[in-house]
Amino acid sequence: MRIHNFLITCALALVTLSAQAFERPFPPEVKRGVMTPANYPAIVINEKTRTLSAGARIWNQDNMIEMPSALRGSDIAVNYTESNTGDIDRIWILTADEAKRTLPLVPVEPAKPTPLPAPVSTVK
Repeated sequence: MRIHNFLITCALALVTLSAQAFERPFPPEVKRGVMTPANYPAIVINEKTRTLSAGARIWNQDNMIEMPSALRGSDIAVNYTESNTGDIDRIWILTADEAKRTLPLVPVEPAKPTPLPAPVSTVK
């Protein structure tokens, strides 16, 4: 019976350690900033007041969803993404190790020139 309990304890410890080693994947368009919570739906990122989108999600350091009203503190290191309208739609509160890492550079494609319209012929 003792060996059985010992093996179960070892298995649970192994599962717990692997869960703690999980590296969060961030999308390529993620931006880095410093956040200070404000009155919902406002949020201050990089000393600029921004608006959270209607379906905004905030993940804490344990990768669990945080409600905007539960956020406390200031100068919190975060990664965030913006919606098409410029509102903040996803925020990840970073751990100390994640904050030390630099964001990977995303290659920017050069803008393609717009073709000129075809000339209109007015000859009859």
